[in-house]
Amino acid sequence: MLQIFKKDESIKELKALEEGCWVALTAPTYEELNKISEATNIDIDDLRAPLDDEERSRIEHENDYVIIVVDIPSLDEKDRYVTIPLGIYITKTMIVTVCLEETPILTAFMNDRVKEFYTYKKTRFVFQILYRNATSYLRYLRIINRKSDQIEDELHKSQKNKELIELLELEKSLVYFTTSLRSNETVLEKLLRTDKVKKYPEDEELLEDVIVENKQAIEMANIYSGILSGMMDAFASVISNNLNVVMKFLSTVTIVLSIPTMIASFYGMNFDNIPLGHNPFGFVIVVVVALFIALGVSLVFWRKNLF
Repeated sequence: MLQIFKKDESIKELKALEEGCWVALTAPTYEELNKISEATNIDIDDLRAPLDDEERSRIEHENDYVIIVVDIPSLDEKDRYVTIPLGIYITKTMIVTVCLEETPILTAFMNDRVKEFYTYKKTRFVFQILYRNATSYLRYLRIINRKSDQIEDELHKSQKNKELIELLELEKSLVYFTTSLRSNETVLEKLLRTDKVKKYPEDEELLEDVIVENKQAIEMANIYSGILSGMMDAFASVISNNLNVVMKFLSTVTIVLSIPTMIASFYGMNFDNIPLGHNPFGFVIVVVVALFIALGVSLVFWRKNLF
């Protein structure tokens, strides 16, 4: 999808390219990419790069434009937390963004929900996108933390593999987030040092705020990842211990039940001179003796906390 926006006093969607506009490409077709490539002189391979979900974060300088690729948080079709690339291209006259899917980071600008946002202030606009990206990571991390707390409560009740698998998915998401945030941090630091992107004093302050937010997101991701990893280890140990308790109980019951079975098997042998074999109360006596022996063994096991 190809959309063109321009914001002076209020945002409006355009039908054609103008100086100072913002071109938003969301899951674009080859024809849309080719159209923008011809109009802006951006190499079409550079425009297609963010459409690869494994594209690395980077900043590059070409003759007529600057490429900034960062990872942004997203939800996949299975509601798992992942990251996808977002490409930002700064030309002499406009800003171009390319993304695999619609993202709240950009829709906030499209719906004019960002204060002091103007498409013709290209550098500030780019830094505002990066700032919203960093805050989006923080928001997703808080959601992951709340979800892990809910799963923890469920584990206290059920302790099934389903909850552990959900925790594993959250831990994987935190690994993705940490890796992407560190890559973004490298891009932000290069952006702070480079002279290819014109920066005003207030722009540099905004970029420093972006770096601070990104560092905070990295710290939060590391903390949550450590908590989640410890929680998984603890619950895995609890489940393993519960299994050991059940196996111990079943083994004890098996031993107790084997005593009457063993005595009964002796009296099932085909011999003439079996003790109490001709006694009219022989069966009752044998059963009572077997029960008393089983009860005695059970008492011993009970005192040793094996029940």
